[in-house]
Amino acid sequence: MDLNTLVGVTAALCTTASYFPQLKKCWETGSAEDLSLWMFVILATGIALWVVYGVLRSDAVIVLANSVSLCCLAGILYFKLRELWRGTTDRGSSGDAVPVRKASAQAQPARPPA
Repeated sequence: MDLNTLVGVTAALCTTASYFPQLKKCWETGSAEDLSLWMFVILATGIALWVVYGVLRSDAVIVLANSVSLCCLAGILYFKLRELWRGTTDRGSSGDAVPVRKASAQAQPARPPA
């Protein structure tokens, strides 16, 4: 393996592995409310374009690494979109999803005696 391929494979392993801790956290907690939806949509688009680029260049390292990354991102996006569909988050002024806090009957202050 030449130096260029070694550097490419090492970079691919590092960047691809970086998604696993976040995906694991989303899986364990079932929540992605603190994550920016738009950041992950843009990142997924960029990664998908890297896959296309790798195919066009016939570069297996680029295709494989970015395909695995795209699968991890799809998992994270699933958790994020699931929260939006369930109504557990709402869009704030920045466009990112923010938690919806529903008022509970117990949280209402008691009325003072008359």
